[in-house]
Amino acid sequence: MQATHLLSVGAELGEGPVWIDGALWFVDIKGRRVYRHAPVSGALDQWDAPELVGWILPAAKGDLIAGLQSGPHRFSPESGIFNRIAEIDPDLPANRLNDAAVHPSGRLYFGTMDNDETAPSGRVFLLDGSAVRETGIDPCVITNGPAIGPAGDRLYHVDTLARRVSVHPIDAAGNVGAGATFLHFTGDEGHPDGAICDAEGGVWIAFYGGGAARRYDTDGHMTDEIIFPVSNVTKIALGGPDGRTAYATTARQGLSADALAAQPFAGDVFTFPVKIPGMPVTRANS
Repeated sequence: MQATHLLSVGAELGEGPVWIDGALWFVDIKGRRVYRHAPVSGALDQWDAPELVGWILPAAKGDLIAGLQSGPHRFSPESGIFNRIAEIDPDLPANRLNDAAVHPSGRLYFGTMDNDETAPSGRVFLLDGSAVRETGIDPCVITNGPAIGPAGDRLYHVDTLARRVSVHPIDAAGNVGAGATFLHFTGDEGHPDGAICDAEGGVWIAFYGGGAARRYDTDGHMTDEIIFPVSNVTKIALGGPDGRTAYATTARQGLSADALAAQPFAGDVFTFPVKIPGMPVTRANS
């Protein structure tokens, strides 16, 4: 199946799409910008962020939680103000937050990474209320996901540069156990990037440099493949009225002048239908 072009935004590093209350939210990490698209009206709103911004997610206490470079922040779309909840890695100024997911309990799991993409300083953290703790997942250069299974009992972690996806158990207290290899890519698929789970536990993975998004069942078998007219696909969200519309962010980052000329929609948002719906996004308890 081919993805369909939806929005022209030209993001340097589009990321973090999520369906919240009838609208698609996403970010441009390097552009330091938060977007909201209302498909019914066609409106596209945007806010400037004070730092690199990796993701945006809904909060139970109202407003949103944004993953800025220095840590998770509470964000008010009405005022445009970001207030920091917790500081992460103050001793690693080159690190930033990269991807995140909310557990059915309301706990928020997020990863960090070296913005220069060289040092193995990326770790996965848990934000529970205002408290932050490490999960114990092995550090790597670029963390992606985490994706949370619909039952809340498993977490999928993507080590992008190693091209490895691991699956970890989650206990009732939110602790993450030792991981096992779920998928390992060695060919020309591109690098696995953002990941999410659908209502049946299938794992959708975007492939940076691979021009595709693919779904894998819980046994790791590929069930669906979507082809894009751009090479850098970063993450998808499942939304729409019945949860069966997929939205995908992409990136211009790292493309040569010739590649950009050949990919005029690089950095834009795409869409495609899916058979298995997504799950409503839980509001973070922060």
